[in-house]
Amino acid sequence: MKLSKRIALIKPSPTLAITAKANALKAEGRDIIGFGAGEPDFDTPELIKKAAIKAIEGGFTKYTPVGGTDELKDAIIRKLSNDNGLKYKRSEIAVSCGAKHSLYNLAQVLFEEGDEVLIPAPYWVSYIDIVVLTGAKAVVIETDIAEGFKLQPQKLRQAISSRTKALILNSPSNPTGVTYTKEELAALAAVLIEKNIPVITDDIYEKIIYDGLEFSTIASQSEEMKNLAIVVNGVSKAYAMTGWRIGYAAGPEEVIGAVTKLQSQNTSNPTSIAQKAAVEALKGPQDSVAAMVQEFQKRRNYIVEALNDIPGVTCSKPQGAFYVFPDFSSFYGRTHGGKTLSNSSDLTAYLLEEANVAVVPGGEFGQDKHLRLSYATSLEQITTGVERIKRAVAKLI
Repeated sequence: MKLSKRIALIKPSPTLAITAKANALKAEGRDIIGFGAGEPDFDTPELIKKAAIKAIEGGFTKYTPVGGTDELKDAIIRKLSNDNGLKYKRSEIAVSCGAKHSLYNLAQVLFEEGDEVLIPAPYWVSYIDIVVLTGAKAVVIETDIAEGFKLQPQKLRQAISSRTKALILNSPSNPTGVTYTKEELAALAAVLIEKNIPVITDDIYEKIIYDGLEFSTIASQSEEMKNLAIVVNGVSKAYAMTGWRIGYAAGPEEVIGAVTKLQSQNTSNPTSIAQKAAVEALKGPQDSVAAMVQEFQKRRNYIVEALNDIPGVTCSKPQGAFYVFPDFSSFYGRTHGGKTLSNSSDLTAYLLEEANVAVVPGGEFGQDKHLRLSYATSLEQITTGVERIKRAVAKLI
C-alpha cells in the first residue's frame, strides 16, 4: 500500500522515540537512566484523580461538546483571568486532546502552502513538523547562548516577509528552560503589532518557574496584542497529567470556531472523564504544584552544577520548565573504539551504549552543539546518570 507524500515529510517525535528505546532496553534488563521524557515523575494529585473517579461513577462517560464542556471552558476562562489578566468568552476557548493537539489544530486552520511560520531555535521538536504538514514553510530564527537563547526584536523584524503568517513562541522554553520577562515580550510585541503578525504562544510550562521569577505571556501585553495572539496551554505539565490529554487554545472567535470545526471531524471531544479531572486541577488547591516546582528547583540546581563540573561541558541555569540544554560540542571529533563522534546524534548513541544513559540530541531542537536532559526524574537517578556521563566522556580520545 502506497503512503502519502505528506507523511514522508516528517519523522517520529525524537523525544518519544528515545523514551521508547530506553524503555525497551530496560525491558531487556539494561539498567538505563532516562533523561529523555518531558514528563513529571510525580503522580497526579489525589483530588484530581478522585474527580475522575466521581465522573465515572456518576456516568459522565458520554460525548461532550466538541470543544469541551462549558464547565471546563469556564474554569479555563477563570484561570486566564486570574493568572494572566486575559478575558475570554466560551466561544474563544477550544479544549483539545493535549496542547500538542491544540497546536496541530491551529496550524491546520491557519497555515497553507506558500505561508511562512517563524520559529526561534532552539525549538520544541514538533513545531517544525506540525508546520510542514500544512504545506507551509518553517522559517527558523537562530538564537545563541550569548542572547540567552531568546529571540531578539531585530532578528524577528529581519525574519518577517510578505509571506509570514505567524510566530510560534514558547516560554518557558523546551528545550532550554529560558523564560522571557515582561519587558522582553513587550519588545517583541511592538514588532508583531507594527507588522500585524499573529503569535501562537505555547505557555504549557507556565507554572514551572523558579527563583521568584514572575511568568508573563505575550498575549497580556495589550488588547491589541491579545487580538493577535492565540494562547496554548494545558494541564499535562503543571498537574502531572500527561496521560490525561487535556490542552486548550484561547484566541479570536473565528480561529477558535475553525479549530472546533476541524476537531469535529478528527477526534470529536476530549475525554469526558479527563475534562472533569481538568476542572478540579484548575479550580482546586494548587499546593501540589508549588511542592512539585520546589522539588524541580532542587534538581535543577544539582544537575546544572554537576554538568558544569564535567570538563568540557557548559550548562546555563534554566529559569523554567524541567530541562537543561548543556553544550557538549567540545567532545565532537573525539573517538572511541575507532569511531569518531561528529555530532549530537553520535554522542547520544554513544552515551546510551557506553553509559546506559538516554538523552536527546540537540540537533533535533535546532542546536547541534547541545544535548537535552530532562530532570523530571529523581535526584538519585540524576546523580547516577550525570556521573555515568562524566565517566563516559572521559573515555573519549
